[in-house]
Amino acid sequence: MVVYTHGHHESVLRTHRWRTAENSAAYLLPSLTPSATLLDVGCGPGTITADLAARVGSVTAVENAPAALDLARAEAAERGVRIEFAVEDVHALSFADDSFDVVHAHQVLQHVTDPVTALREMARVCRPGGVIAARDGDYETFTWWPELPALVEFRDLYRAVARANGGEPDAGRRLFSWARAAGLDPVATTSSWCFATPEDRAWWGGSWADRVTGSAIADRAVALGLADRADLTRMADAWREWAAADDGWFSMVHGEILSSPRAVATPSAGSSSRAR
Repeated sequence: MVVYTHGHHESVLRTHRWRTAENSAAYLLPSLTPSATLLDVGCGPGTITADLAARVGSVTAVENAPAALDLARAEAAERGVRIEFAVEDVHALSFADDSFDVVHAHQVLQHVTDPVTALREMARVCRPGGVIAARDGDYETFTWWPELPALVEFRDLYRAVARANGGEPDAGRRLFSWARAAGLDPVATTSSWCFATPEDRAWWGGSWADRVTGSAIADRAVALGLADRADLTRMADAWREWAAADDGWFSMVHGEILSSPRAVATPSAGSSSRAR
C-alpha cells in the first residue's frame, strides 16, 4: 500500500512541476542511452518523465491511482512526447521479468510501506545489465537560516505525519541499506537542493506555507491530533517569514542509488566518496 502524504493540492504540484531530469535525476543521466526502455515508477505530474522520454527509446510511466496519471498524461501531451501509462502498485508490478533497461523512482520509496519489496520488484522487471535508480529526500536534513523555531516544529510534524501514513520521511539515508536488503549492490551518492535567491525563497517558502494549511498534510495532522489549525497557521507564517528574509537560505539532502538488478555476494571494499 502507498499513502501519498502530500496529496495533490496545487501547492504540491507547484513544486513538483519545477522538477526536471537535470535538477532531480542528474545522477542517472550518464547511464541513459537513446535505445533504452525505461519504467518511471511514481511519475507524479510527469515533468521528469517527459525529460527522460527525450533521452531514451521508450518510457512507461506508472502511478498507483488513475487520477494521478492524468497530470502526467497532460504534461506528455503538451510536450508532444509519447509515454505509455499504467496504474500499478510498486510492491507487485504486473510487468514480466526483465522488461526494462532502466527502472527509475524519484521521491517514491519514502511513501511506500515496504521499500525493500518495492526495490525487489524494480529489480525483477529490470533486464540483466540494466539500471535501477532511486532518489529520495531526507527530511531531517532540512536546514535553513535564519533559525525559526516554528520551522523545526513543522519539520517534526511532517515526519510524524509521514510515519503515521506508513512512510519514512528520512528515506534518503536509508536507500543504500534498503537496496542491499533487496539483494542489490548499489552505488550510493547524494545531491542537494538549495534555495537562496529572492525568487527561489518566494517560490519555495510560499509553496510550503500553502501546503502547511491547505494540503493533505494539514488535514492528516489535524485528524491525528498532532496539530490544530492555529498551529498550522503559525508554521505557515514562519515559512513566509523565512522567504522574506534577505539572508534566507535553505538546503535539503537527497540520497541516490544506482544498481544493476543482479546481486553481488559481497560489497566492494575500500573507501570512496561514493559508497558501495
